[in-house]
Amino acid sequence: MTNVAVASATTRGRAIAYWLTTAVVAAELALGGVWDLLQIPYVRSIMTHLGYPPYFAFFMGLWKVPGALVLLVPGLPRLKEWAYAGMLFEMAGAVFSHFAVGDGISAAAVPGFLIALLFGSWALRPPDRRLC
Repeated sequence: MTNVAVASATTRGRAIAYWLTTAVVAAELALGGVWDLLQIPYVRSIMTHLGYPPYFAFFMGLWKVPGALVLLVPGLPRLKEWAYAGMLFEMAGAVFSHFAVGDGISAAAVPGFLIALLFGSWALRPPDRRLC
């Protein structure tokens, strides 16, 4: 295999990994945001269990849905940084909240896994999606 072929395969693999991680992150933001906005029973029960007021889910949903869109559209590197930061704050808050109410590692595993995917998406993003 030539150096050009290796570089091309590496670039292709990186792009695939970026889009896979970003698709999962964006889907979580979009679906979770819609659920938050609709305040479905599942969301209400989790918010109550964690000690948050019902309106907090709606507030979170207002930011999650546009955040998902920003991650998927080309350009907008500054907004992408804000979307990544916002999701990190949200997921880290979820991990902390589950531990604070005594839920343990099993309840914190999903938001923890999403943090890992979030870092993967952020680290793999192509140059045109970076702020600097």
